[in-house]
Amino acid sequence: MLTFIAFLLTVAGCINWLLIGLLQYDFIAGLFGYQASMFSRICYIIIGVGCLYLIIRIIVNKGSVKVWEKQKKKKEEVNENLATNNIEASRENVKSVNHEEEKNHNES
Repeated sequence: MLTFIAFLLTVAGCINWLLIGLLQYDFIAGLFGYQASMFSRICYIIIGVGCLYLIIRIIVNKGSVKVWEKQKKKKEEVNENLATNNIEASRENVKSVNHEEEKNHNES
């Protein structure tokens, strides 16, 4: 959820810069009267922190970031856990069978 909020803040900052570049109109400053007002500066700081958070997430995740991720349902999580446990049990069975075959081969 924090990533989604940071993404929205970054988009808002990008739209503000687009308006500055195209129309020479600062939307944030227009909301709060002028660019140097305390509320404008707080908005700029919040947008900048959101952008820095996204940059850090991208670096930590090696170039990818998931902005919105649906929560898994409990049933799907249980099915994934069962599948993982079945795979691990199968691997252990194969190891024990291979170990027994090696043991029988060494005895003969």
